[in-house]
Formats: sequence, structure tokens, C-alpha cells
Amino acid sequence: MRTGWPLLAAGLYSVLSQVVLVRGCPDSCKECSGPQNDLCLECRTGWTLHDNTCVDIDECGTELGQCPPNTYCFNTEGNYQCKGCDQACVGCMGAGPARCRKCAAGYRLTGAKCLDIDECSERVLACSGLDEICTNLDGSFHCDCAEGFTRKNNVCVQKKLPRGVGEKGLFEDVQDEEVEVLQQMFFGVLLCALATLAAKGDMVFTSIFMGGVAAMAGYWLIDRGDRVLDSFLKGR
Repeated sequence: MRTGWPLLAAGLYSVLSQVVLVRGCPDSCKECSGPQNDLCLECRTGWTLHDNTCVDIDECGTELGQCPPNTYCFNTEGNYQCKGCDQACVGCMGAGPARCRKCAAGYRLTGAKCLDIDECSERVLACSGLDEICTNLDGSFHCDCAEGFTRKNNVCVQKKLPRGVGEKGLFEDVQDEEVEVLQQMFFGVLLCALATLAAKGDMVFTSIFMGGVAAMAGYWLIDRGDRVLDSFLKGR
């Protein structure tokens, strides 16, 4: 019976050793002799063994980090990722407009960055039509027709309103002050005509002329009185 104990102990040690090798190793180790980082015997993919320690391989600094066009390599622990370049770039070495290899269309190298070109503020007009409004976009621009115009055959033409819509009467835009002046001019011409006829001795036109003068005087006095009263009330 005693001779069996050494064999049992050796078997148990072998099993425990395999458990340590498989389950007790750091994440970077494929095989190890203990749970510490410096007890690795073999490393997992993406790591390299150095003094019994598994060190991450920077694939982006080697030929291992192969990424498609207009992306860049981003190193991670035990692996790498390919991330898209900034929209201002055509090819890049990292994130952001300052890591571009070349600026994309609609962008210009300003300092160390590829920045948007404001086509609407350039000397050469971005929109060729006189009735177009330029709107700057990130990396581009857009031409819209001005208010009251619509695009037809790639040209801005004035909208046709339904008949009667938007049309104004002959005196619709005349202001109150202008109406008053027109009234005074009309009465002035009328009184001049009546005065001419009255000068010829026609009593009928003389009476009409005198009545017109009295009416004009009364209208003027009433209007002036209303204005004086209104100014007085506003000043209180």
C-alpha cells in the first residue's frame, strides 16, 4: 500500500501543474509556471516573450498592421484595429485633420490641418446665377434660389404667381401724408379754376369759389386743431 502513495502524489502534482498551466496564467500567457506575469512560458497571439514576460506586439509599427485605404492602424493589447480617417483626409496617419497625408476635395491645408474651404467667401463666386444664394457646407457648398425664384433647367427663374395674387391697386402704396398732399393739390387746382371764372364776373362761380375757400379754411383749421390736441395729449 505504501508503494502506491508516491505514484498517487506524482499524478496529483501533474494534474495541478496542468491546471496552473491552463487556468492560472495571466491573460497574455498561453502557458506559465505560475500566476505572475514574469512566469510565462509561451505567449498568446499578439504577444512576444521577453524575460519570461509576455509583451504586447505593436502591429502598427510593423508590417503586421495592414489596413485598407483611407484608414489608419490603432494598436490594442494583443491586437490592432483599423479606424477610418477624418473626412478632411485622403489617407492618414492617425485621427483628426492634423494627421492627413493629403487634404480631401473641399479642404485646404491651413497650418498643420486640413480645414474646410468656405467656397461662398472665395473671390470666385461659387454660384454662377445672380439669383442664387450660396450656403457653405463642411467640405462643399450648396446653391439655392433666392426668395421668389425657383430652379428650372438648372437656372433660377422667377415664380409665377396666380393671377390677382400679389397684385396691388394703383393707390394701395400711397401713404396718408401723400393722400393729404394730393387732396390739397386737387382743391388748389379747383379753386384756381373757380377763381378764373369768378374774375370774369360770373356770380355763380364767384359764390362757388368763396364757398370752396371757406371749406378749405375750415378743413385746415379742423385738421390743425386735431394735431395740436393730439400733440398736447401725448405730451402729458
